[in-house]
Amino acid sequence: MPVRLLAVTGAVLLGAVGFAAPAAADASIQPVAASAYEMSAGRLGSMVASVLGLIGVVIGGLALARPTSRFGTGSGRLGATVALAAGLIGVTLGGLVLATADGGLGTGNGLGGAVVALVVGLIALVLGGLALPRSRRTS
Repeated sequence: MPVRLLAVTGAVLLGAVGFAAPAAADASIQPVAASAYEMSAGRLGSMVASVLGLIGVVIGGLALARPTSRFGTGSGRLGATVALAAGLIGVTLGGLVLATADGGLGTGNGLGGAVVALVVGLIALVLGGLALPRSRRTS
């Protein structure tokens, strides 16, 4: 099972970097500051990363509070695994937006949302990491 999880995580990260490369190449075409009502790629990316991190925090908290509960399977490991995966994707996408954002806070490039996504994704990783051994112990 850990080998499959590692393979899926690697494939997701490789796909995220592969899809982000064309977006990073076009970053010089975009203006430095986005208007208040415009949805830029940085804002969208940081929002998706923040939502994924928040989903990971909620599921990781549930998996930590109830390690024997059923998330579709009887083992209880699925909640911890989903929290780890969502947190990892949130941290990766938030870091990508943070690295490619040109301008500072308030320019509309998603820099503030990327920092929030990093923090929330790290919390999801910690909760999932704490819940995983606990689910193994109780099953």
